Amino acid sequence: MADNSQNLSYQIGEAKGQAQEKASNLMDKASDAAQSTKETIQETGQQMMVKAQDAVDSVKDATGLKK
Repeated sequence: MADNSQNLSYQIGEAKGQAQEKASNLMDKASDAAQSTKETIQETGQQMMVKAQDAVDSVKDATGLKK
């Protein structure tokens, strides 16, 4: 009977460890996805700023306001 109890405890421990490992892996993947999204948004923002400045410069050129 003690062997069955020990075996069950072992199996429960194994299942718990595997669940924790899977949860950790999922958290890592979520963190990586969030970081990638953050970087993409930052790059997009930079590109938009450059395009906006180019548009301002074009208007200044067209109106003769650029010095």
